[in-house]
Formats: sequence, structure tokens, C-alpha cells
Amino acid sequence: MFKKTILSALALAALVTAQAQDSTKKGPTLSGSVDAYYRFDFAGKGNNLTSFTNSNNSFELGMASLKVDHSIGKVSATADLGFGRRAQEFSYNDGFGFAPTIPANNISSLAAVKQLFVTYAPSSKVKFTLGKWATHVGWELVDAVANRNYSMSYGFSYGPFFHTGFKADISLGGKTALMIGVANPTDFTTTTSGGKMAIAQLSTATKNDKLKAYLNYQGGTNQLLQKISQLDLVLNYAASSKFGIVYDGTIQNQDGQQWSSNALYLNYDPTSKFGLTLRGESFDDLKAVKSIGSSITAVTLSANFKIDNLTIIPEFRIDNSNNNTFIKGNGAVTKSASSFILAAAYKF
Repeated sequence: MFKKTILSALALAALVTAQAQDSTKKGPTLSGSVDAYYRFDFAGKGNNLTSFTNSNNSFELGMASLKVDHSIGKVSATADLGFGRRAQEFSYNDGFGFAPTIPANNISSLAAVKQLFVTYAPSSKVKFTLGKWATHVGWELVDAVANRNYSMSYGFSYGPFFHTGFKADISLGGKTALMIGVANPTDFTTTTSGGKMAIAQLSTATKNDKLKAYLNYQGGTNQLLQKISQLDLVLNYAASSKFGIVYDGTIQNQDGQQWSSNALYLNYDPTSKFGLTLRGESFDDLKAVKSIGSSITAVTLSANFKIDNLTIIPEFRIDNSNNNTFIKGNGAVTKSASSFILAAAYKF
């Protein structure tokens, strides 16, 4: 009887220990989103110099996104896959590219990989990441459900999309943290170039989190071995539960020539079901570093109607250039262009 009691106690202890050891295991968890839109350019020419909305008078599919996360103990992994034009433009150096003028690496399966990385956190203050992840530079993100405007800014469109490499996230105490890393040339999942980019972010916030600040950097050599450096500052201020302001300013230097963007987002949410965002942006590419050769002021007003996990986004946008950058319906050039978008984004 005593022996049975001892064996039963040992078995129970082993079961409790196994359950305790397994308590750090999470997942896998699945999340994702889908989005679609209709865009109408009032000039009838599809004037669009930013990402993901290169269409006119057409119903378009944006992206189907599927993200799987899994963690156990101090390690975790993420696979974030995207399918559609939005994902293809995001990974434009993978697969067959999204335009004849932009050759890619012909590895078609890589074009669907938005993010893929593994992490190891030896302590609560340090985490290491290896793989591909969305850039830390700027405010906007590739996923439509993560933005309040559906169309993208010039700063997002001509800045980095993602990095493939190795980075360390380090807590400096309180609300302050540092990220440093090294990556392939910007937006390259794989490369034969010897160039590498240093990346970094210093982030902090006030005690009540009303003001958050992010100072972002990338610098090094691209796939053509050109010298690249970029500084970006994001300030996010929650003035109240209904009103917030975001500033995103960036400047990039490429072999001595530079372009810059300054964007301001005014967010107003009178109710949990309805919100407005006014984005004003000043974009300067007078040196034609990004092949535009002009300065552009863009104003975008977007409404967000929320029904459970669905967000409906009607949007009006007008772009004004100091040069004849856009095209009228009769083929003549003009300094301004305007468009309307009706989009829907659903997250799960």
C-alpha cells in the first residue's frame, strides 16, 4: 500500500512538472486580413506615383494575408504570408517582379513571404531576431488593416519596405528601447551583392504613453554598391481618447543626392464605429533620386466606418506638383491629380 502511494505521488508530481514546463508553450496562433478596393482617377489616366493603388476605374483585390505565430519558452517563430498585387509589390525583388521594368530573382515562392523570422529572448531585456521583417522606418505598414488611409504616402512608397538580416532588441529601462542590426540591401530577401545595411531604432515614451517617439536609421550600401543613409523620426501624440496626431519625417541620401518626406496625420474618432484621418504630406525629389524630379504636396482625407472586424474606407486624395508631373484625360500634362477610393479591409 505504501509503495502504491509513493508511486502515485511520483506520477502526480511528474504530471504537474510536465504541465508546468509546457506552460510556456503558446500557439500556434493564426491571424490575417483581406482587403479590396475601387479607385477612380478624375483625369481618367490612373495618375498614381505611390504604392499598391496602381489602377483606375477598376475593382481590385489588395491582399490576402495569413500570419502564423508560435512560441515555446524563450524562442518563437513567425510566418507571415501575403497573396495578391499588394504582396507582390511589397516583395518586388522576389519572384517575377510586378512590372517589366523591375526584374526580380525568379524565386516565385519568396514573393508570398512578407515576413519570416525566428527569435530568441535570453532575458526579458534582450531579444534576437533572424529572418525577414517589415521595416521599422516610417509610420505606415503594408497591411491595409494597419493603416487609417488606404492609399500610401510617398515616404512609405520610396522608403524601405522590409529587411532581411539579424537584429537585437534591447530594453534600456523604463519606456526606452534600442534596436540594432545588420541586413541585406534594403528590400532584398536574397542577394549576391556584397553590400550590407546597418539598421537601428531608438524608441521612448512618456509615463502615460501619450507621447511616443521613434528615431529610425538605415545606412550602408545597396545592391548596386551605392552609399545609402536614411534618418526617420516618428512622433505619436494621443491628445485625448478621440484625437491624435502623428508626424513622420524622413530624409534619405543616395550617393550625395537626397529626397525627403514630411507627413502629418490628424486622427479623429468621435465614436468607436467611425473615424476620420487627414494626411498631409510634402515630398521632395527635385534631384530625381526616385525618378520623379519634382516636389509634391499630397492631401488625403479618409473615413473609417467600422462594423465588427470590417472597416470600410471611402477616401479622397489630391496631389499637387511644382512641375507637370501628372497627365490629363486628353494626354496633356498637368501639375495636379485627384482620385477617389472605396476600400474594404477585414481582419481575423
